[in-house]
Amino acid sequence: MGSIELTGDEFERFLRTASHGRPIVMINLLHYREQALYAADAGAEACSGREAYARYGAHVVPLLANAGGRAIWAGRIAASVIAPPGERWDDAVLIEYPSNAAFVGMVTSSAYQMIAFHRTAALADSRLIASETTVPFSDQ
Repeated sequence: MGSIELTGDEFERFLRTASHGRPIVMINLLHYREQALYAADAGAEACSGREAYARYGAHVVPLLANAGGRAIWAGRIAASVIAPPGERWDDAVLIEYPSNAAFVGMVTSSAYQMIAFHRTAALADSRLIASETTVPFSDQ
């Protein structure tokens, strides 16, 4: 079983090291459960992990827009060319936020907390990597 939730230590480290006041891009690596794992009292119909993540996505898009964020790319993983043996991802998604504060504000909001259960039910494993925009391989 992999990591699907942000822990207190990881969150604190993000707050200390993330780019304050500058745009960030969150790199999401997603591995779906074959069958979504909803709590008995969730009131959600049975579905695949991919379908549960689509439910999450439909609810998170307005929250993302309200935070000033936007999806900049999404795609299915064709192959892991350089990766540890057995590592597997289904999809990758890049989400841009105007700042780490915008991201934190969104994921700590009560509106987000009400929909996050779809993400939890959907994923067997995930990575959420905060990145700052740079110009790679430049002379600058």
